[in-house]
Amino acid sequence: MTIAVPDSPAAAWIESNQRYLVTEFARLTARLAGGDIRGADCDVQEARAAMPTPAAIDQLADAFELTPFERDVVLLCAGVEMDAVCAEACEGLVTFRLALATLAQPHWSALSPIRPLRYWRLVDIRDEGILTSGRLRIDERVLHYLAGVNYLDPRLRPFVRPHAAPELIADSHAGIADSIAHTLDGCGANTPVVQLVGGDSGHIEIATAVARRLGLQQYVLRGSDIPVSAPDAAALSMLWDRESVLLGGALLIQCAESAAPLVAGFVERQGGLICIGAARPLTLTRPDVRFVVGTPGPLEQKRLWTQALGPLATARLNGALDGVGTQFRLSADTIVRTAERLRSELVTSPTADAVLWQECRGLARHRLDDLAQRVEPLATWNDLVLPPAQLGMLREIAGHLRHRLKVYEEWGFARTSARGLGITTLFSGESGTGKTMAAEVLANELHLDLYRIDLAAVVSKYIGETEKNLRRVFAAAEDSGVVLLFDEADALFGKRSDVKDSHDRYANIEVSYLLQRMETYRGLAILTTNAGAALDPAFQRRLRFTIQFPFPDQGQRERIWRGVFPAATPLEGVDPARLAQLNVAGGSIRSIAMHAAFAAAEAGVSVGMPQLLHAARSEAAKRERPFSDAEVRGWL
Repeated sequence: MTIAVPDSPAAAWIESNQRYLVTEFARLTARLAGGDIRGADCDVQEARAAMPTPAAIDQLADAFELTPFERDVVLLCAGVEMDAVCAEACEGLVTFRLALATLAQPHWSALSPIRPLRYWRLVDIRDEGILTSGRLRIDERVLHYLAGVNYLDPRLRPFVRPHAAPELIADSHAGIADSIAHTLDGCGANTPVVQLVGGDSGHIEIATAVARRLGLQQYVLRGSDIPVSAPDAAALSMLWDRESVLLGGALLIQCAESAAPLVAGFVERQGGLICIGAARPLTLTRPDVRFVVGTPGPLEQKRLWTQALGPLATARLNGALDGVGTQFRLSADTIVRTAERLRSELVTSPTADAVLWQECRGLARHRLDDLAQRVEPLATWNDLVLPPAQLGMLREIAGHLRHRLKVYEEWGFARTSARGLGITTLFSGESGTGKTMAAEVLANELHLDLYRIDLAAVVSKYIGETEKNLRRVFAAAEDSGVVLLFDEADALFGKRSDVKDSHDRYANIEVSYLLQRMETYRGLAILTTNAGAALDPAFQRRLRFTIQFPFPDQGQRERIWRGVFPAATPLEGVDPARLAQLNVAGGSIRSIAMHAAFAAAEAGVSVGMPQLLHAARSEAAKRERPFSDAEVRGWL
C-alpha cells in the first residue's frame, strides 16, 4: 500500500489540486442543499482530468481503500475547515448522522473502529455521547496532505528521523542492497521484515540504498525509543504505518541487544518496508529475510576515504589512508560526514595525516568508553628498561600492526582464513616488571587508544553473561582500532576446569568463545599475567607473541632509578647505584620515588636519600616483607 508522492511540490500540481478540491467541496455543498448536483459532478470530472497526476484525495482513497462514502466523509470534514460555503452549509459541524442522511452510498460500518476512517485516524470523533451525533474532525496531518502539503507528522519527530540517500556505499554493501531489492521484488504485497545482521556499520547505508531503489524515503528509529507502554507503542505503530503510506517511507530500526523484545513486538504489527539492524537476528512470528552485514575491509575503507576526500586524498594524505583504512572500521556515511567536516582543516594543516588520524580515534571512542577504562599512553621506548630480546619482540609487534594492510589485503593472507589475523600477545612476569608500561609504549608508538578491560566487570556469575559482555567489548573494539589490555588475565584465562557441573561447562564455553573471538580480532590484544605457567596450553597456541618480562637485575634497576625522577624534580645526594641494591621491580621503584617526592615537598627540601629510605620502608611494610640491611646499607 503506497502513495505515488510527487517528486517535488510543483506549483502546477498544487494549483490543480486546489481547484479540484474546490469543485469537490462545491459538489458536497450542492448535495447538502438537496439541489441538482449534475453540474457540480461535471466540474469535478473536468478538474480531475486537468490533474497532471492524481489528486491527493484520490491517492488517499486508493491507498487506504476508502469506499465512495468514506471518501466523501473525509472531504466533508476537510470542507468545513477549508471552504466557507461548505462550512456554512454544515453549520460548522459534521456528524455521522449528517453524513448518513446526505452523502451517497452510506453505510453504517464506515465509523466502526476497524474501518479506515477510524483505524487510520483519518477522522476523529469529538464529544461523543451518542456515536452518530459526535462531531467528526479531520486529522490535521491528513488535512494538510489533502491541500498538497506533505511532511513528517510532528508526533513522530521525537522518534524517527529522515536519512538521505548515501553519497557513497561500500561495494560489498551495495551488493547486499541489490540482493535485498531483488528479493523484495518477488514478494508482491507480502513484504517480509528485512533483518540486517552484524555490526552496525553499513546498516543505514544498505537500508537507504534499498529504499532508493524502491522509490521510498528512508527513516530511522532507535529501538530503545519505542515506548514500553503497550498503548503508547500501538499509537506510535499506527502513526508510522499511516506515515509510511502518506510519505512513501521505509523504516530502519536500529536495535541494541537490550531493546530486542521491544523491537520484535513493534514490527509484528507494522506494514510497509521495515528493516532491522541488529548484532544478532531477532525471532519473529511474521515472515522475515536475513542478510549478514560485514564491516567493509581495509581496501574498501581506503577507497571510501579516497572518494570522499577527492583530490585531497593524494595531495595532502598520500599514503596516510593505508593506516586509516586498516585501523578504523567506519561506515560510509560517517566517512563522508567526517571528510566534509575536516576538509578545510586538511587543506591548511601542515600535519593533515595526524588531523585525520586523531579525528578517527575520537569517533571510535564513544562505544568503548562505557565498557572499559581508557588509559592515556604516555610512556615511550626510552622509559622501558628491558633486555634486548624483549625490546626486539615489542618492536616486531609494532611492525606487524603497521603492515597489516599490505600483508593481509594486498598479499592476500586475509582471503585464505579469517582466523589468526589478530595480534594476540601475552606479557608474563612478576608485578611491576613493566608489562602495562610496554602496552602503553606500543599504543603510543602506533598512535592508538589503549583500553584496560576490567575483568571483574566482564566476568559474571550468571550463565551466559560473560560471553555477552565480551561480545560487546570486541564488537566495539573492532570499529575503534584500539589496543585491548586484559590485565591480570590468568583470572579468566587459566587452565580450563574439568566439567563437574553446569557452571563448569558454561565457564569452559565462555573461555572457548573468548579464544575463538581473539583469533578473529584484527587489532592488538595484550594479556598480562603474573604466572604464565598457569595458562591453558590450548590458549597459548593461539598467541602470536609471548614475552617474558624478567625481574630486573641490579644494572637494570640502576637504569630505572636514573630515569624515574622527572627533570624538574629537585634532587640532593641521590645515589642510583646504592638505590639499585634494593631488590624491587620497576613498579615499586616508581612508587618509592613518588612517595619520597611528596615527603620532600611537605618538608620543603629536595628529594634525598633520607626521604627515599623512609619511602622504601613504607613500601616494604605494604608488602609485609622488610628489606634486609644489605639492601639499604650506605643509604645514609
